[in-house]
Amino acid sequence: MGKILLEMKNITKEFPGVKALDNVNLKVEEGEIHALVGENGAGKSTLMNVLSGIYPYGTYTGDIVYNGDICKFQKIKDSEEKGIVIIHQELALIPYMSIGENMFLGNEKGTKSAIDWNMTFAEADKYLRIVGLSESSRTLVKDIGVGKQQLVEIAKALAKNAKLLILDEPTSSLNETDSKALLDLLLKFKKDGMTSIIISHKLNEVSYVADKITVIRDGSTIETLDKKTDDISEDRIIKGMVGREMTDRFPKRKNVKIGEVAMEVKDWTVCHPQFTERKVVDKVSMYVRKGEVVGIAGLMGAGRTELAMSIFGKAYGTNISGELKLDGKEVKLKNIKDAIKHKIAYVTEDRKGNGLVLSNSIKINTTLANLPELCTNHVIDQDAEYQVAEKYRDRLKTKCPTVEQNVGNLSGGNQQKVLLAKWMYANPDVLILDEPTRGIDVGAKYEIYCVINDLVAAGKSVVMISSELPEVLGMSDRIYVMNEGRMVGELSAAEASQASIMSCILKS
Repeated sequence: MGKILLEMKNITKEFPGVKALDNVNLKVEEGEIHALVGENGAGKSTLMNVLSGIYPYGTYTGDIVYNGDICKFQKIKDSEEKGIVIIHQELALIPYMSIGENMFLGNEKGTKSAIDWNMTFAEADKYLRIVGLSESSRTLVKDIGVGKQQLVEIAKALAKNAKLLILDEPTSSLNETDSKALLDLLLKFKKDGMTSIIISHKLNEVSYVADKITVIRDGSTIETLDKKTDDISEDRIIKGMVGREMTDRFPKRKNVKIGEVAMEVKDWTVCHPQFTERKVVDKVSMYVRKGEVVGIAGLMGAGRTELAMSIFGKAYGTNISGELKLDGKEVKLKNIKDAIKHKIAYVTEDRKGNGLVLSNSIKINTTLANLPELCTNHVIDQDAEYQVAEKYRDRLKTKCPTVEQNVGNLSGGNQQKVLLAKWMYANPDVLILDEPTRGIDVGAKYEIYCVINDLVAAGKSVVMISSELPEVLGMSDRIYVMNEGRMVGELSAAEASQASIMSCILKS
């Protein structure tokens, strides 16, 4: 056994109405990659927020022992001075500042009276090369992709002399290629003596990169698995997470009845909102039938989200052309209100930025897309609103003490359930789901899959965009493949496989 770099002893953290952590224990050896896994709301991010000083000493009980010293961090700066640096799931970069400015924001190079910009950019370039980025540190963050932004966050952490790097869902927004590159970078850092803690719901990545895996369930430590001595297969990890075997991650639909075409688009073309000459969707044609789940697969940047948002009342793009038919009749949707009126709903991939009002309650968020249903003379019936929120809380098994709780205080999986409830209450005929299970655990995914099956069993139509090919394959009746703004393939469930989908992309 190597040197114990970090030990968290009997950590207990309570919020109003809920005990988030209950005597949690964690040991991390120097130079290892240690994974934290568990269902949404299990307490993983809360534990790391305690470690990094986001929740200061005194707001929790228990001890943090780092490098042999008992630590009582009052703020993030305190933990960073010890070499503990956390990278959150939502990247904390400012788009209209350069990479170099972002990297040293709050950690400026120079004197008290002036920033030394030459030193700033030279240092930034040095750390960018370490993480494998060739961009100049003078490049604006908005001009690089999400995968590269994640690497900038890691470079920023290295510039703070990180000895223990904490990554919370680092690959949730990345495609498979970028995810693999990031995990390989962590393995490289490990060879150089870096210690890492990674939180991830992608269990194949956990098995690939982690030396040890600690499972947390309902705020308590369940077990720690060691790659050298224990079975760390996905099925074994899932059993620890949910407390039972999960033999089938995708629930089967019974008595499938696929009906007439509910929605069809023909020659759908969309241009970029700023660069109006650039087509992001190019003459796309597709359809979805009643009672059918249609998957849309493709690499990041393929144009899937742009297609979905432009159909949803022109929520994205310029110079939109093509034909949209609902139940065989052509319709012209001028805005989102029109789309909702015509029974189309869009569950955004960005639940925190565009999907939910985080400062408002579960109750308010649940009813937001269909308020007229609750109004009499423009006055909301708050009792009825509460009953609606309770109904969807029960139906989707949302974990919360009350529907009056702010959505911002929920775990990612429970936020996703509230977002889904919001659009289910709007009673759409066509539901477009954009990355509906991003950043949530296998248990919550299964529950959302069951809801999708219930919707199509009731005759609704579902279009599902997902970057996780097993999810697309496991849930779809048909699959469209997009690449560079065009439809490059259509596959039935019987003929679809990861290989056939990638073949469509590579041949286009």
